[in-house]
Amino acid sequence: MAKGLLGEKIGMTQVFESNALLPVTALALGPCYVTQVKNVEKDGYSAVQIAYKEKRKKLFSKPQAAHQKKALGEKDVCYRYLKEIRDFSEDKKAGDIISCEIFSQGEKVVVQSVSKGKGFQGVVKRYNFGGGRETHGSTFHRSTGAIGAGTYPGEVKKGKKMPGRMGGKKTAIKNVEIVKIVPEENIILVKGSIPGHPGSLVYLYTK
Repeated sequence: MAKGLLGEKIGMTQVFESNALLPVTALALGPCYVTQVKNVEKDGYSAVQIAYKEKRKKLFSKPQAAHQKKALGEKDVCYRYLKEIRDFSEDKKAGDIISCEIFSQGEKVVVQSVSKGKGFQGVVKRYNFGGGRETHGSTFHRSTGAIGAGTYPGEVKKGKKMPGRMGGKKTAIKNVEIVKIVPEENIILVKGSIPGHPGSLVYLYTK
Protein backbone atom coordinates (compact mmCIF):
# COMPACT_ATOMS: atom_id res chain seq x y z
CA MET A 1 0.00 0.00 0.00
CA ALA A 2 1.28 3.46 -0.93
CA LYS A 3 1.04 6.92 0.57
CA GLY A 4 2.24 10.30 -0.64
CA LEU A 5 2.08 14.05 -0.20
CA LEU A 6 2.77 17.13 -2.31
CA GLY A 7 4.67 20.13 -1.03
CA GLU A 8 7.53 22.56 -1.58
CA LYS A 9 11.23 22.59 -0.89
CA ILE A 10 12.16 25.24 1.71
CA GLY A 11 15.92 24.84 1.75
CA MET A 12 18.78 23.13 3.59
CA THR A 13 19.89 23.38 7.20
CA GLN A 14 21.53 21.13 9.80
CA VAL A 15 20.42 19.38 12.98
CA PHE A 16 22.12 17.48 15.80
CA GLU A 17 21.07 13.83 15.93
CA SER A 18 22.79 11.20 18.14
CA ASN A 19 25.79 13.48 18.77
CA ALA A 20 26.26 13.98 15.02
CA LEU A 21 25.67 17.00 12.81
CA LEU A 22 23.35 16.00 9.96
CA PRO A 23 22.70 18.02 6.79
CA VAL A 24 18.93 18.04 6.18
CA THR A 25 16.47 19.50 3.68
CA ALA A 26 13.31 21.15 5.01
CA LEU A 27 10.13 20.35 3.08
CA ALA A 28 6.76 22.06 3.57
CA LEU A 29 4.34 19.23 2.81
CA GLY A 30 0.56 19.62 2.62
CA PRO A 31 -2.02 19.89 3.80
CA CYS A 32 -3.42 18.21 0.69
CA TYR A 33 -7.12 17.78 -0.08
CA VAL A 34 -8.65 14.63 -1.52
CA THR A 35 -10.46 15.67 -4.73
CA GLN A 36 -11.37 12.22 -6.05
CA VAL A 37 -11.42 8.59 -4.92
CA LYS A 38 -11.30 5.89 -7.60
CA ASN A 39 -12.24 2.25 -7.09
CA VAL A 40 -11.88 -1.01 -9.00
CA GLU A 41 -15.61 -1.43 -9.67
CA LYS A 42 -16.10 1.93 -11.37
CA ASP A 43 -12.65 2.96 -12.65
CA GLY A 44 -10.80 -0.34 -12.96
CA TYR A 45 -8.19 0.51 -10.31
CA SER A 46 -7.92 1.93 -6.80
CA ALA A 47 -6.46 5.44 -6.36
CA VAL A 48 -6.75 8.69 -4.44
CA GLN A 49 -6.33 12.07 -6.14
CA ILE A 50 -4.86 14.83 -3.97
CA ALA A 51 -4.66 18.60 -4.57
CA TYR A 52 -2.10 21.13 -3.35
CA LYS A 53 -1.40 24.89 -3.42
CA GLU A 54 -4.22 27.40 -3.68
CA LYS A 55 -4.61 29.59 -6.74
CA ARG A 56 -7.25 32.08 -7.85
CA LYS A 57 -10.31 30.35 -9.22
CA LYS A 58 -10.55 32.53 -12.34
CA LEU A 59 -7.25 31.12 -13.58
CA PHE A 60 -8.85 27.68 -14.06
CA SER A 61 -11.14 26.48 -16.81
CA LYS A 62 -14.77 25.72 -15.96
CA PRO A 63 -14.30 21.92 -16.12
CA GLN A 64 -11.25 22.13 -13.84
CA ALA A 65 -13.09 24.31 -11.31
CA ALA A 66 -16.21 22.11 -11.44
CA HIS A 67 -14.13 18.98 -10.78
CA GLN A 68 -12.74 20.47 -7.57
CA LYS A 69 -16.05 22.04 -6.55
CA LYS A 70 -17.73 18.62 -6.66
CA ALA A 71 -15.30 17.30 -4.05
CA LEU A 72 -14.45 20.36 -1.95
CA GLY A 73 -17.61 22.46 -2.21
CA GLU A 74 -17.86 26.13 -3.16
CA LYS A 75 -14.55 27.95 -2.64
CA ASP A 76 -12.98 31.18 -3.87
CA VAL A 77 -9.82 29.27 -4.82
CA CYS A 78 -8.84 26.11 -6.63
CA TYR A 79 -5.72 24.00 -6.26
CA ARG A 80 -2.92 24.19 -8.78
CA TYR A 81 -1.38 20.71 -8.50
CA LEU A 82 -3.24 17.39 -8.69
CA LYS A 83 -1.59 14.02 -8.08
CA GLU A 84 -3.03 10.53 -8.24
CA ILE A 85 -1.74 7.90 -5.79
CA ARG A 86 -2.63 4.29 -6.54
CA ASP A 87 -3.53 1.87 -3.74
CA PHE A 88 -3.48 4.50 -1.01
CA SER A 89 -2.75 3.02 2.43
CA GLU A 90 -5.74 4.64 4.19
CA ASP A 91 -9.44 4.82 3.43
CA LYS A 92 -10.22 8.35 2.30
CA LYS A 93 -13.22 10.15 0.86
CA ALA A 94 -13.52 13.31 -1.22
CA GLY A 95 -12.92 16.43 0.87
CA ASP A 96 -10.62 14.78 3.44
CA ILE A 97 -7.38 16.50 4.43
CA ILE A 98 -4.05 14.64 4.35
CA SER A 99 -1.23 16.05 6.48
CA CYS A 100 2.42 15.15 7.00
CA GLU A 101 1.43 12.99 9.99
CA ILE A 102 0.85 10.04 7.64
CA PHE A 103 4.65 9.64 7.70
CA SER A 104 6.79 8.72 10.69
CA GLN A 105 10.27 9.62 11.88
CA GLY A 106 12.97 7.27 10.61
CA GLU A 107 10.86 6.09 7.67
CA LYS A 108 12.55 5.65 4.27
CA VAL A 109 10.78 7.48 1.43
CA VAL A 110 11.21 8.49 -2.22
CA VAL A 111 11.46 12.20 -3.02
CA GLN A 112 10.65 13.36 -6.55
CA SER A 113 11.21 16.86 -7.93
CA VAL A 114 12.62 18.73 -10.92
CA SER A 115 16.37 19.39 -10.78
CA LYS A 116 17.81 22.87 -11.21
CA GLY A 117 18.20 23.95 -14.83
CA LYS A 118 21.79 24.91 -15.61
CA GLY A 119 21.37 25.93 -19.23
CA PHE A 120 23.57 24.85 -22.16
CA GLN A 121 26.73 23.21 -20.82
CA GLY A 122 29.74 21.43 -22.25
CA VAL A 123 30.74 17.81 -21.68
CA VAL A 124 33.19 18.59 -18.85
CA LYS A 125 30.46 20.02 -16.62
CA ARG A 126 27.56 17.97 -17.99
CA TYR A 127 29.19 14.51 -17.98
CA ASN A 128 32.39 15.06 -15.99
CA PHE A 129 34.72 14.47 -18.96
CA GLY A 130 38.41 14.79 -18.09
CA GLY A 131 39.27 17.19 -20.90
CA GLY A 132 42.69 17.65 -22.41
CA ARG A 133 45.99 18.90 -21.04
CA GLU A 134 46.34 22.47 -19.80
CA THR A 135 50.00 22.64 -20.81
CA HIS A 136 51.57 25.14 -23.19
CA GLY A 137 50.99 24.30 -26.83
CA SER A 138 47.89 22.16 -26.26
CA THR A 139 44.84 23.08 -28.31
CA PHE A 140 42.52 20.54 -26.67
CA HIS A 141 41.21 21.59 -23.25
CA ARG A 142 37.44 21.24 -22.71
CA SER A 143 36.34 19.95 -26.10
CA THR A 144 34.27 16.83 -26.70
CA GLY A 145 36.84 15.10 -28.89
CA ALA A 146 36.02 12.53 -31.56
CA ILE A 147 32.30 11.74 -31.79
CA GLY A 148 32.25 8.96 -34.38
CA ALA A 149 34.08 6.79 -36.88
CA GLY A 150 34.99 7.73 -40.44
CA THR A 151 33.70 5.85 -43.47
CA TYR A 152 31.85 3.21 -41.46
CA PRO A 153 29.35 3.70 -39.93
CA GLY A 154 29.78 7.32 -41.00
CA GLU A 155 27.38 8.69 -38.39
CA VAL A 156 27.20 9.69 -34.76
CA LYS A 157 25.64 6.92 -32.68
CA LYS A 158 22.41 7.63 -30.87
CA GLY A 159 22.93 8.50 -27.22
CA LYS A 160 26.43 9.91 -27.64
CA LYS A 161 27.32 12.23 -24.73
CA MET A 162 27.60 15.72 -26.18
CA PRO A 163 27.09 19.34 -25.08
CA GLY A 164 23.50 20.34 -24.44
CA ARG A 165 20.98 21.54 -21.90
CA MET A 166 21.74 20.37 -18.38
CA GLY A 167 19.26 19.84 -15.55
CA GLY A 168 15.59 20.78 -15.51
CA LYS A 169 14.53 17.11 -15.48
CA LYS A 170 12.26 15.11 -13.19
CA THR A 171 14.47 13.31 -10.68
CA ALA A 172 13.69 10.83 -7.91
CA ILE A 173 15.92 10.11 -4.90
CA LYS A 174 15.23 6.77 -3.20
CA ASN A 175 15.71 5.62 0.40
CA VAL A 176 15.68 9.12 1.86
CA GLU A 177 15.39 9.04 5.64
CA ILE A 178 12.94 11.26 7.51
CA VAL A 179 14.91 12.86 10.34
CA LYS A 180 12.17 14.94 12.00
CA ILE A 181 8.51 15.85 11.56
CA VAL A 182 6.97 19.14 12.76
CA PRO A 183 3.21 18.50 12.30
CA GLU A 184 2.02 21.87 13.63
CA GLU A 185 3.96 23.63 10.85
CA ASN A 186 3.56 20.89 8.18
CA ILE A 187 7.34 20.55 7.87
CA ILE A 188 9.39 17.39 7.34
CA LEU A 189 13.19 17.30 7.58
CA VAL A 190 14.83 14.67 5.37
CA LYS A 191 18.47 13.60 5.44
CA GLY A 192 20.74 15.00 2.75
CA SER A 193 20.03 17.16 -0.28
CA ILE A 194 17.02 17.09 -2.60
CA PRO A 195 16.98 18.15 -6.29
CA GLY A 196 15.38 21.47 -7.19
CA HIS A 197 15.52 25.10 -6.14
CA PRO A 198 13.81 26.47 -2.99
CA GLY A 199 10.09 26.78 -3.66
CA SER A 200 10.00 23.99 -6.25
CA LEU A 201 7.28 21.33 -6.15
CA VAL A 202 8.18 18.14 -4.29
CA TYR A 203 6.38 14.78 -4.21
CA LEU A 204 7.26 12.61 -1.21
CA TYR A 205 5.92 9.06 -1.24
CA THR A 206 6.36 5.42 -0.30
CA LYS A 207 5.51 2.41 -2.46
